[in-house]
Amino acid sequence: MTEEALDVVVVGSCMTDLVSQAPRLPKAGETIHGHNFFIGFGGKGANQCVQASRLGVKTAMICKVGKDFFGNNYIQNFQDNNVHTDFVWQTSDAATGAASITINDAGENAIVIVAGANMLLSREDLQEALPAIKKAKVLLCQLEINPQTSLQALQMARDNKVKTIFNPAPAIPDLDSDFYKVSDVFCCNESEAELLTGCTVTNVEEAHGAAQVLLQRGCGAVIVTLGPQGCVVLKAQDSTSTHVPATPVTPVDTTGAGDSFIGALAFYMANHSTMNLEEMARRANQVAGVSVRAAGTQKSFPFKKDLPAELFH
Repeated sequence: MTEEALDVVVVGSCMTDLVSQAPRLPKAGETIHGHNFFIGFGGKGANQCVQASRLGVKTAMICKVGKDFFGNNYIQNFQDNNVHTDFVWQTSDAATGAASITINDAGENAIVIVAGANMLLSREDLQEALPAIKKAKVLLCQLEINPQTSLQALQMARDNKVKTIFNPAPAIPDLDSDFYKVSDVFCCNESEAELLTGCTVTNVEEAHGAAQVLLQRGCGAVIVTLGPQGCVVLKAQDSTSTHVPATPVTPVDTTGAGDSFIGALAFYMANHSTMNLEEMARRANQVAGVSVRAAGTQKSFPFKKDLPAELFH
């Protein structure tokens, strides 16, 4: 596989979501009956990779899963979504990452995440995957694995003139300042922007301010996503940021919408490299808008055939 060119390479996490739906959340020590259970494929890295792949680019995932039932299933899920799995390693030292999610009838949830094998992805693994990283057009990272591994991957991409997208999620307050310098596009949502800048981000105006603060730390461009309000885009060469509104949709389930947006952004950066970032963001908003109209995370992500043709010209 390393012989062929890749468009998008994602270094990140895989999580198996174990989802129970119940009338309410149980109290400590209490057992209650739920009315629905399903197992879903999640993890920010894997979600973003699957969305990019469904839009029609060659993708590869660099990650670690357990030598267990969930790990085997996850590899099969990648293959079903045309994601290259040469660098999806299985380890016997930890279980595949898992999230136990309980959702009540009001849509509130309680989640326990065990990162497991995700935390064992190491620098040595990245060296082994270097041939794939070198051939990529875009490399994408988040923070659901060891942050130093993500930073190393972004640095390796930059050294090989590969475009980088960094999604600082879940956000950490003491983010290593080098992350900004190795990000061609630094893409976060409003709560992550708040945590990283200390500014309140509840509307477009405040997002403009937060984007300015983040850009000054050394990124090539900043995108702050604002859910139904679209996003704000600020590039190093511009003095002002642009608000890119989203088309209004009636959401069924917003889980994974941010990952759908970033996966779509990676697709456009790899496949339409001459398009301006604002237009890429506008189209990524539309892709994410389709994902919120169906339940589930990856299973709600649209394929190219489900989307209007003009998104691909």
